[in-house]
Amino acid sequence: MSDAAARLDYLSETVRLLYPGPGSPRAYTVLPHAALPRRLAPRRWWHLWSEVVVPGGGSITAHLSEVFGRPVETVLHVRPALRANRKPILEARSGGRPLAFVKIGDSPRARDLIASEAAALRRLAGLGLKTVTPPAVLHHGDWRGLAVLALSPLPVRRRRVPRPLLLAAIEEIARTGGPSPAWHGDFAPWNVCPAPGGRLLVWDWERYELGVPYGFDAVHHFFQRALRRMDPPTAARACVARAARELAPLGLSAATARQTALRYLIALADRHAADGHTPLGPPQTWLNPAVDHEELLT
Repeated sequence: MSDAAARLDYLSETVRLLYPGPGSPRAYTVLPHAALPRRLAPRRWWHLWSEVVVPGGGSITAHLSEVFGRPVETVLHVRPALRANRKPILEARSGGRPLAFVKIGDSPRARDLIASEAAALRRLAGLGLKTVTPPAVLHHGDWRGLAVLALSPLPVRRRRVPRPLLLAAIEEIARTGGPSPAWHGDFAPWNVCPAPGGRLLVWDWERYELGVPYGFDAVHHFFQRALRRMDPPTAARACVARAARELAPLGLSAATARQTALRYLIALADRHAADGHTPLGPPQTWLNPAVDHEELLT
């Protein structure tokens, strides 16, 4: 299925799910184009694209208005449907200002991930972090059998993150596990952004976990950047080959760094297997060559 078809199917399914009730119809607009939607936004006079009519009452928008005690408008972000962790993401606005980002758990896996993120963020909120700024949990509840997690919006301005700031954030996140290192779980370039005061905004904490090898976040960040330039087998081999250089600033020896990279790649393959989703292809095509190559060198 093409990306456009997947998005349109997912849009139709999600609109039925989140805007089911009776009430005065409201017009929304599919942006940027009806054939490849990226978001469903309340209609404005300057919108040139296709109009979608959804019920006004009994909707997630009405529920969020009750939660926040004020009128709320929602923008539905239409992401590719072929993802293991897919879920509807809403931007809630009030009075023209961002109010919250809202994740909807519409499947058992999505509900589990949302519960994990809510627990992680509540844990982090009590730790007095000095470098990392995560979102705050504004609301976590249920609506019509769906999990609803509303998070404070972060003032994201896309800029390159200085390497010392990345390393400081990785070290601080690891320390949140206490004696057993923690990792963010998806410390990718698109989930971080520098902020004033030498801090790093970090969101999407669904995969936060305690008790992992120190340096997993640094390896993940490198691997995700490598996947933008290389195929998965090449990126996996590069991940192991560059591990010593990437992890040396964290105090890891070359041998420990290589083992950390291999353990990370194996953990990622296990995650994909648990999700029932193989975005990099079968592990034997990208993981095994990296492991086999390392074994030949030892």
